[in-house]
Amino acid sequence: MSKRKNITIENVTVIDAGAKGKSIAKAPDGRVIFLNNALPGDVVDVQTTKKKSAYYEGFATHFHKHSDLRTSPMCTHFGYCGGCKWQDLKYESQLFYKQKEVENNLVRLGHLSIPPLMPIIGSDDIYFYRNKMEFSFSDMRWLTPEEIQKGEEVADRNALGFHIAGAWDKILDIEHCYLQAEPSNAIRQEIKRFALANEMPFYSPRQQTGLLRTMMIRISSTGEIMVVIQFFRNDPKITLLLDHLATSFPQISSLQYCINSKGNDAIYDQEIICYKGNDCIYEEMEGLRFKINAKSFYQTNSKQAYKLYQVARDFADLKGNELVYDLYTGTGTIAQFVAKKARKVVGVEAVPEAISDAKDNAQANGISNAIFYVGDMKQVFNEAFIQDNGTPDVIITDPPRDGMHKDVVAQILQIAPPKIVYVSCNSATQARDLALMDEFYKVTKVQPVDMFPQTYHVENVVLLEKK
Repeated sequence: MSKRKNITIENVTVIDAGAKGKSIAKAPDGRVIFLNNALPGDVVDVQTTKKKSAYYEGFATHFHKHSDLRTSPMCTHFGYCGGCKWQDLKYESQLFYKQKEVENNLVRLGHLSIPPLMPIIGSDDIYFYRNKMEFSFSDMRWLTPEEIQKGEEVADRNALGFHIAGAWDKILDIEHCYLQAEPSNAIRQEIKRFALANEMPFYSPRQQTGLLRTMMIRISSTGEIMVVIQFFRNDPKITLLLDHLATSFPQISSLQYCINSKGNDAIYDQEIICYKGNDCIYEEMEGLRFKINAKSFYQTNSKQAYKLYQVARDFADLKGNELVYDLYTGTGTIAQFVAKKARKVVGVEAVPEAISDAKDNAQANGISNAIFYVGDMKQVFNEAFIQDNGTPDVIITDPPRDGMHKDVVAQILQIAPPKIVYVSCNSATQARDLALMDEFYKVTKVQPVDMFPQTYHVENVVLLEKK
């Protein structure tokens, strides 16, 4: 198709919110318009950036009318920071569109016959709900359009905050973040102040120079605090910073660091050094304790994770004599959560460190009827595995965003358990997987759970029963 110039479309009413938080409008020629910066109910002029046979992509350049669904964003970084794209949408409307997206994905993408969705479970805390935050240092602070327009030379380009979408080397400097409770902001701000005062260079992603690289803060439901700082190289000033942090924030129960001089900042293959306190903190749920170290995966909203796991356990409806398989078990949280209502639970996970944590946690919690295996799901989960462990009465599966591998789905169908509980953080890939099982299983319950207020992400739990 020949290239066409981008066009302006005036007085367009935004009618819906779609996948990945994009809003939807209709152009006079019948094409759909996908917008990043408008909300349902807005009336806007649109500048298109892309034209396809069935749709446009674009952004609102002028607002004739603001939607009644709008609210004032709390955060001064809203609009530039990509973390909370729905902060300007009232929370009850966020829940409405999240529930609608789940239903659309299951019905339109999966072509599934489903019962009416159970009302989405909202979060009591719509701010300060995350137990883990990661921030990056950079000597290339992202400049706002206003700063660039002024044309003045910017002396201080050091930043500690979040990556800007589409700019791998630029960091948005964060003053106050509303996602994690205090002392998160205080710790981050003091680290930045002390580093600048003591001339500790921030990392340069382009030059691969500097000292301070990333930092992570975990605050558990028990109130414990873990801080992990990643440095690019060894330096005498590291102990200076860590000592200052330990003195300024005595409530930090786990202070750790690592030296990472690789090209990327992933810490999973790095040695983490415990500088002060313990090398882990603990999460608690119904009397169960889960050890969290610097590399551990744990649901980032502790309170909502509890609600999510309750839904999964309720859907499984265990009577006490069932064999349960927990696929993609992670650190075994769901497995241990359901173990007291099952005869035996078998957990499978690809990450060896996670399985090590799962075994330690189960032992510490006095759970003797849960066993854990490590390995790639599509390879481990085979006929020999079933012969060794028995045919499950219930399978609980909680895969990553990509969903289940088709070989895993095929193996589940071969086992043919009476019930499957499918926990998903991506209802689009969940719908794809459910469609593969539709010939043999019917969807009998659907329960969305909001784990991430102010964002378009939503978890969903589905109960499948044999036809």
